[in-house]
Amino acid sequence: MSPPPSAPDREQVFRSLYGALYPDLLRFAQRRVDADQAEDVVAEAFLVLWRRLADLPRREEDVRAWAFGITRNVLLNSRRSELRRHALGVRLAEPTAVHDGDADADGVVSAVDLAVAWRRLSETHQEAIALTAFEELSAPHAAAVLGISPVAFRLRLSRARRALRLHLDHRPSGPRAAAPVPERTATR
Repeated sequence: MSPPPSAPDREQVFRSLYGALYPDLLRFAQRRVDADQAEDVVAEAFLVLWRRLADLPRREEDVRAWAFGITRNVLLNSRRSELRRHALGVRLAEPTAVHDGDADADGVVSAVDLAVAWRRLSETHQEAIALTAFEELSAPHAAAVLGISPVAFRLRLSRARRALRLHLDHRPSGPRAAAPVPERTATR
C-alpha cells in the first residue's frame, strides 16, 4: 500500500478532479433537482470527495463512476433529510417548452410523447436509462454508481427500455394513464 499523498499532492489531485468532473456532476444534479439546488448538491459531493480522497479508485476510468455514485448518495441523503416528495428521475422539458420556431410538428409531437412516457416510468427505470443515455456511463460504471452488479444493471436497463417502448407504443387516448409497467417480471 502506498503512503498517503502529502498535502500539496492531495490538493493537486483534488483540483484536477474538480476541473475534470464539475461540469458532468453539475449536469447530473441539474437533471435531478431544481437548478438552484444543483450547485449545493455538487459542492457537498466535492466535500465528500475531498474527505474520501484516500478511497479514490486506482483506475482512471473508474473515478468518474465513483464521483457519480457519491453525488447520487448526496442527492438521496438530501431528499431523505428534507422529506420531499420529489421524483428522482431526470427532468424533461415540459411539453409547452419543447417546440421552437424551426421544429417541425412531428418532432414536437415525438418530444411531447417522450416526455409523457418518461414521466410514466418508475424512478428505477428513469435512473437506469439516464445513467447510460445522459451520463454516458458504461454498464459496469453505471452499476457501480447504483451499487449493483453489472449483470443486474444490464437487466434493469433492459426492463427500463422495454417499459419506455411500451409507454411510447401504447399511449392512452384519453386522460387516463396507462398501467405502470412492473420493474420485475415473474418467472415460472
